[in-house]
Amino acid sequence: HSNQLRQARAMGDYLIVGVHTDEEIAKHKGPPVFTQEERYKMVQAIKWVDEIAPGAPYVTTLETLDKYNCDFCVHGDDITLTIDGKDTYEEVKMAGRYRECKRTQGVSTTDLVGRMLLMTKAHHSNIDEDLDYRKHTDNFGKGPKGHSPWTGVSQFLQTSQKIIQFASGKEPQPGDTIIYVAGAFDLFHIGHVDFLEKVHQLAKKPYIIIGLHFDQEVNRYKGKNYPIMNIHERTLSVLACRYVSEVVIGAPYAVTADLLDHFKVALVCHGMTEVVPDKDGSDPYKEPKRRGIFQLVDSGSNLTTDLIVQRIIKNRLAF
Repeated sequence: HSNQLRQARAMGDYLIVGVHTDEEIAKHKGPPVFTQEERYKMVQAIKWVDEIAPGAPYVTTLETLDKYNCDFCVHGDDITLTIDGKDTYEEVKMAGRYRECKRTQGVSTTDLVGRMLLMTKAHHSNIDEDLDYRKHTDNFGKGPKGHSPWTGVSQFLQTSQKIIQFASGKEPQPGDTIIYVAGAFDLFHIGHVDFLEKVHQLAKKPYIIIGLHFDQEVNRYKGKNYPIMNIHERTLSVLACRYVSEVVIGAPYAVTADLLDHFKVALVCHGMTEVVPDKDGSDPYKEPKRRGIFQLVDSGSNLTTDLIVQRIIKNRLAF
């Protein structure tokens, strides 16, 4: 989605994103994973978005484009159909007010949902693998020998060009407060956005660096089937957020003196989630705490990657 919005923004000067209501999505596509309020906030947090149009109609009409004073609308090169099989962009295409952008190869909502519903999906939410559950392992699952998500379910191929397109390219300026935050940031979601927004408010001129842990590291402390998204996908998801200035790809688990000195870090923040000790049992935040620059930040959101996976599973069983 972020890549689509990035491409759309590059085609013009001002990007308004129409976001459908839960009701509209349920009618045409099935139950959404996130509520409309979560989705409005999530889209607004993506740095290429200038404005959102909440409750946008599922079928884009010329009336909608005119209402928001838009010259044209953009969609991916995958056709979307209404419940009765009509192209939802027919009217704007006829009027010559339609542009297309390329879909991002190798990652889609369906693909991510598939990764959450692997055969080993019962690991995700500590529920017993009962027979009723086993019945629902369907075409999404990769069979009993299903790869764990960090060994090859993803078809996404990272390139340096893609990272450049997503990166802010801004170096810290004199007077910036350099804030470091480390984590998995898996299935980048509204809980992450709320947290980063709070961190962003801690300084007048914040420069937020995210330290992303490698997949194997995340698996060590999260266990189960995590991470769902690999390091490349997580890098781009985080870079797409308007509060993030820079990403350290494969950051060390312990926040070391070297790292703090190298980036001239003034503040290290962590959310309210549990801090798992390092491999040797030590506190990964020992050094920033020693320097008196460690701060816990409460995002006020209770959404976690775990909860999203549970929502997916619940939707799937209902479906």
